[in-house]
Amino acid sequence: MHNANKLKIGLFGANCSSGRAVTLVPERWSGNWPDNLKLARMADDVGIDFLLPIGRWKGYGGDTDYQGATLETITWATGLLALTKRVTVFGTVHAPLFNPVIAAKEMVTADHIGEGRFGLNIVVGWNEGEFAMFGVKQREHEARYEYAQEWIDVIKMIWSDKEDFDFEGQYLNMKGIRGKPKPYGGSRPVIMNAGASPVGQAFAVRNCDAFFLQASRTSLDETAERVASAKAQAKQQGRELGVYTVGVITCRPTKKEAEDYYHYSIVEHADWRAVDDILALKNITAQNTPPEKFQQIRTGYAQGMGGLPIVGDPDHVASQLIDLSKAGLTGVAVSLVNYIDELPFFCDEVLPRLQRAGLREKR
Repeated sequence: MHNANKLKIGLFGANCSSGRAVTLVPERWSGNWPDNLKLARMADDVGIDFLLPIGRWKGYGGDTDYQGATLETITWATGLLALTKRVTVFGTVHAPLFNPVIAAKEMVTADHIGEGRFGLNIVVGWNEGEFAMFGVKQREHEARYEYAQEWIDVIKMIWSDKEDFDFEGQYLNMKGIRGKPKPYGGSRPVIMNAGASPVGQAFAVRNCDAFFLQASRTSLDETAERVASAKAQAKQQGRELGVYTVGVITCRPTKKEAEDYYHYSIVEHADWRAVDDILALKNITAQNTPPEKFQQIRTGYAQGMGGLPIVGDPDHVASQLIDLSKAGLTGVAVSLVNYIDELPFFCDEVLPRLQRAGLREKR
């Protein structure tokens, strides 16, 4: 993340089986450690800026038990940081499930191993079935962020020059807190969040360096307005905010090849049972949603859990990414059906186009 690339490119979701494509195709992503390590080294070599994992504790069912096999994200990040040289690797941490003193220590350990390349993606959680596994009761929506505020306050104080301090809040009451070593190089890890609600966005603007929002599927101007709003809110608080989105990419040599593969993997062979289970957890059903809207949401989740679909040849994919940069976005976290199989073509064909557009440094 610490480079001159105007448009950062990351890979999202590789720590989970199937990644972010809810598909039955046999080449779907394994999510296992050997493939993750191979992908991380490949990404490191070609100049991908960051790797962002999903915090997932149980699968979504369906025929594939979508995202049923997952690698815990701080441990995953630590291993990858030890075996790469340049790429930033995030851990995605559920604040209500991790004691902040333990989490701060784990993350500093990863940060030292990566010599300053660890990043924190803080999440408050929404899936009650996951929380029940831990015996933790999910709080009401606003209270989730109240707790997260205390949690991140403690983390930042542990990472600061403070020593032997107490913290007394509404949710956390802690005595004689001490944390050594401090983050690598004297600066704390980059922090990101993707709160979608007004209270979630306010939390991100107040506390984070990077904020993930959903790009509009219909209007670049609408995306630009969302980005400008988030940056303006940060500026009012005297802060600079990087704004990112998620892109679900199918890139092939020709438009027809890309569209054919998309139809094959996401329409013909989607794990629709898993998609419907996911939507039901979010209380989105055919009974409470207009038919056209429901089908649109259903298709979006099959492709990549609601990320922005970008399907086409290298010229088209590059032009879409260039447009997102023009809308003010700092970066895009990309998911692919099979990261290892598809990343080389993306890097060989799309990244040079972004370099020629002045958005990426030449390697």
